[in-house]
Amino acid sequence: MTKDKLHTHEAIISVPFHDCDPMQVVWHGNYFKYFEIARDGLLYKLGVDLQSYFEKAKYLFPIIKTSIKHVSPLRHRDEFVCRAMLTDARFKIAFSFEIRLLKDNKLCAKGKSEQAAVRYPEMEIMFNIPDEIRTALGY
Repeated sequence: MTKDKLHTHEAIISVPFHDCDPMQVVWHGNYFKYFEIARDGLLYKLGVDLQSYFEKAKYLFPIIKTSIKHVSPLRHRDEFVCRAMLTDARFKIAFSFEIRLLKDNKLCAKGKSEQAAVRYPEMEIMFNIPDEIRTALGY
């Protein structure tokens, strides 16, 4: 498996009714939920469980930055691919995301997120990702 393929995960999702707003399009905040589904799938594929790591080593990995660009709306029952791509894991864990319709590959949204390592209970932000996590993520 190539490094690019290893650091990418695709989740296929169908828009449920409860994710839509009164205009019958997906409410903007739900896109972050879709990103999270793909991000979690990628971490799982790479063998990284951040909750277990917290229990063992007392490091939290909060989201410290997010962004999204809405291009075309998703609607009820649209089937789409949410692709998560790991872009860095040295000083922060960074992901980029794309949401595309399955039927025609139309781009609906793009986004990014960053996570920092925080030592608990001191709540001290670390300036690098712990070696065990960084290595598991291929950095």
